[in-house]
Parts: sequence; C-alpha cells; structure tokens
Amino acid sequence: MKVTEHIKRAKGKTLFSFEVIPPKKGNNIEELYKNIDPLMEFNPPFIDVTTSREEFYYIEHPNGLFEKRITRMRPGTVGICAAIQHKYKVDTVPHVLCGGFSREETEYLLVDCYYLGIHNVMALRGDAMKEQRYFEPTRGGHTYASQLVKQIANLNRGKYLHEVIEADTKADYFCIGVAGYPEKHLEAPSLQFDLARLKEKVEAGAHYIVTQMFFDNQKYFAFVDSVRQMGIDVPIIPGIKPIATKKHLHLLSQAFKIDFPEELVHEVERCKTNVEVKEVGVEWAIYQSRELKTYGVPVLHYYSMGKADNIARVVREVF
Repeated sequence: MKVTEHIKRAKGKTLFSFEVIPPKKGNNIEELYKNIDPLMEFNPPFIDVTTSREEFYYIEHPNGLFEKRITRMRPGTVGICAAIQHKYKVDTVPHVLCGGFSREETEYLLVDCYYLGIHNVMALRGDAMKEQRYFEPTRGGHTYASQLVKQIANLNRGKYLHEVIEADTKADYFCIGVAGYPEKHLEAPSLQFDLARLKEKVEAGAHYIVTQMFFDNQKYFAFVDSVRQMGIDVPIIPGIKPIATKKHLHLLSQAFKIDFPEELVHEVERCKTNVEVKEVGVEWAIYQSRELKTYGVPVLHYYSMGKADNIARVVREVF
C-alpha cells in the first residue's frame, strides 16, 4: 500500500514510522532484524531503508602506485526492503538517489521494485562523495532530485527511457516521497530558494514530504505554513531523531546545518556521561513527539540510525 493511502486510511490519526540503515557489506541481516523487532509492536505502516552511495578506496600495488576504485559499503537496499516486507508484512520505502546512479540504473532499480511489490520510493539527490567538495552527478545520471522525481513519475505513466516499454506497470504505481528542510538545505542560499526547489519536486510528481531532522518544533510549524502558502498541499511528515551523545550537538549541526534550542544544549552540556545524554535525548524526543501529535501531523517518522531502544522508549510514551 502507498504511504499516502496509509495516511488517508488513518483518518487524522498520527501514524508511526521509522528509518533503518542497511548493514555494512559482509554483515548479516539478522543484526538489522534485532533493531526492527522491538519497534514492530507499535505497528508501523511502513519502514524506510536508506541507500548509501559509492565511496572511493585505494589498492596499493607492488610498484608503489595506488589504484582508485569505487565500492558501496552498504549495498542491497531493494533486497532488504523485500526481505522486510516478507518477514514483517509491512510496506517499505527504499531510498533512490541521484548520486551514484545513471538514469538507466535507476530504471532497473524501479523495475525491480515493481517486481517485488514495493509501491513506495523516496527520491533524493544524495550527498557529495567524501572527496568531493560539491555534489557531482554521475555520468548519465540526474543532477537534481526534481529530475529523479520526474523520471519516476514518467514511469508511473508507462513512459520508460528510450521509449522502450519493458514492463506493464499500472498507472501511478509508485508513491514518491521527497525531502524537505525546515531550516533549509545546507547548500541553499536562502530558505525561500530552498522552498522553490521543493515546489519543483512536488510539481514534478512527488506525493509527500519527509523533513530533515529538527529539534525545535517551531521550525517545523513555520515550515509547514510557508509550504502551504506556496500552494503545496501534500502531506508533510516530520522527521525526529533522539540525540544520544554529546558529539551529536556538533556533528549534527555541522552535517545538516540545524540549530539546537538553547534549553536542549544546556541540558546536554550538564550531562557527565553519554548515558545521561541519551536520557535527555529521549525526554526531548517525547516532548517533541507529543506536541507534534497534538498539532495533527500525519506521521511521526524516526531516524533510528540502527538503534531501536531509544526510539521504542519514545514511541511507548507517545502512542
């Protein structure tokens, strides 16, 4: 079932969902299941599975020269989605990236999703590789998420690349999610500029929005107001992440250019151990979640990052 259908069937009730990361190459999927199992008691209608783009690594040859190669440390997103759907009987949402994929590879991935009964995809540009200062599109791939959304929307209409129809997909088979940034994307020169890019993604065919994590609900409320004023009426799902270590204050702020409320910063700085920080993070996430639920958000979406215990504690207090 599509994410938007789940929201419609809920009839105003706030749903619970979460996001997982594929295990690193060579690791067993059972470790992932151990982090999903504790959250299934809360009946998530769908689970997101991230996609990692390629990374460079180097091989040193006997002559002292280094050979540069590309690998993916966390492959298998579509296969993991299929495994989760089979094991838990829950819908999954694979993340589809511009970075690291040509348009043809994207089409093959989407056809695989269709074969496996995966109805939802999250269309993202993706980050720059570690050795790149700025995002660079893959040869033959998309530069912007709006272009990726358009390709998926075209496939929904039976329009494949090179005008070759390779499968008999149903109209609007894929429900397309995109990212929204309450505090703007880190590369955007202004929030208004970023909102214009979001509108392009929706006009290209996106069906719902999931926000970047935030720690100040007022940022989300203001974001929703701005999005609605632009004429965008698709569901806007807030993304929540419980802070777990002191390092998160700096790492998350630097990586995503997000602000932490002074009250939260003060409470974290008072902590002497990360065990105490985790308690503060859980309590703050509970506070955020309750307020957002009262506001009437369609879904509370949690970034688990492979850890389920703190998410389970939050959800148990909210749902």
